[in-house]
Amino acid sequence: MITRKEMKVAVLLHDPTEPAGVIEELLAARGHSAAIVRLDETNEFPGWIGDAALVLMGGSMSTNDESAYPWLIEEKALVRDAVGDGRPVLGVCLGAQLIASALGARVYRSVREIGWETLTGLSDQQLFPGTFSAFELHGETFDLPAGAVLLATGEHVPHQAFAVGSAVGLQFHLEATAPMIAAWTADLPETEQERCAAETERDAREAHRLCGAVLDYVLRR
Repeated sequence: MITRKEMKVAVLLHDPTEPAGVIEELLAARGHSAAIVRLDETNEFPGWIGDAALVLMGGSMSTNDESAYPWLIEEKALVRDAVGDGRPVLGVCLGAQLIASALGARVYRSVREIGWETLTGLSDQQLFPGTFSAFELHGETFDLPAGAVLLATGEHVPHQAFAVGSAVGLQFHLEATAPMIAAWTADLPETEQERCAAETERDAREAHRLCGAVLDYVLRR
């Protein structure tokens, strides 16, 4: 029997520009057997994935782009199966939108957010602090799936984090490293790049700590 300590975790990548960041090292530090699945390269899922916990990373596509990316249909089915089985699922940015869509909620255009934002953790859920900083990189948002609990909210995009069954979705990036953020902001004006770099130096360590706390929370679900 596989224990939580020995859990097999599939980390699904959708875009070469959006790796798993510190999530890989956090999983390794906790003794989990993590395998990277490069959907951006293979467009297919390994056979063993039906028994694994899932971590769904970000990507430049929309969850609604099923005709262009047919594997989105299968990925949503995997999410539904995992939640039905009670297996942990963590979704980041596109990954959160995939969870929402898989469970019947709408995903649609939102205010474009890029950069560090101050978000509000809902105290009754006790996962995030009252206020915290997280890096945003998205132009879509989602309605909450039926039965979901909102974990964090923002001024411009209200649905920032949620839990439903064994799944947790984060619209924001707690896993992002300084090189990842530098790449994501490379097309911004120089003053904006400098501001993001300074805020990354200030806020990334706490974001990575929160990333570990969220990962622990999800893998216990």
